[in-house]
Amino acid sequence: MNERRWTYLSDMDGVLVKEEHLVPGADEFLAELKANGIDFLVLTNNSIYTPRDLRARLERTGLDIPEESIWTSALATAKFLSSQRPNGSAYVIGEAGLTTALHEVGYVLTERDPDYVVLGETRTYSFSAITRAIRLIEGGAKFIATNPDATGPSLEGSMPATGSVAALIEKATGRSPYYVGKPNPLMMRSALRRLGAHSESTLMIGDRMDTDVHSGIEAGLQTILVLTGISTPESAERYPYRPTMVIDSVADLIGRTGDPFGEG
Repeated sequence: MNERRWTYLSDMDGVLVKEEHLVPGADEFLAELKANGIDFLVLTNNSIYTPRDLRARLERTGLDIPEESIWTSALATAKFLSSQRPNGSAYVIGEAGLTTALHEVGYVLTERDPDYVVLGETRTYSFSAITRAIRLIEGGAKFIATNPDATGPSLEGSMPATGSVAALIEKATGRSPYYVGKPNPLMMRSALRRLGAHSESTLMIGDRMDTDVHSGIEAGLQTILVLTGISTPESAERYPYRPTMVIDSVADLIGRTGDPFGEG
């Protein structure tokens, strides 16, 4: 059997970092990928931050990841909208990660007759902004959301995230959003295009069965579930699909990144 050269996609929270702390071994794992010339992207459904922001955040935990190796649902959303309607317009509920990504693909952000209403993550959802979004969708704007996550973590506990606010808008308008982020395999495919990689030689590492493993399988990737985040061996068994491999953490891949499934 010819030796396969793998490309890695990895979720961020719960895989490389957890609650702003380094997952033990994540730094050595990434160092091994770099040393062996293995292409990788770090993925996140969180659309709040720009890659530059995330690089700085990860650096504080001890991870050195270049901006070009970070792929967010905001970037995937901007890429998707640019392919659908180049140089269009959008009313955006979100933060710098999303607005910057849309600006960079030539989108105009406006409250007047936009092509799209784009909903992303923000720490301060405004009732007046949500009301405006509802009225613009009623007026004909298409409804896009960066990701379907219903809740997100905070130091105080769970907080409502994009999926919850999207459900509110959907209930009010009767219009369902198109979600770009995981588990939509579109995010995986856009990441593959970013790397110039092929699905047959790419694997996805994640801590969630419902987003990471789900989207990896649908995009035709091999999948690795780590147990340092959301999913447990027990919860993973409840799903009608299985990852290619389950490991305790990315530290278990150190020394075998070139041949993670023992194919050599």
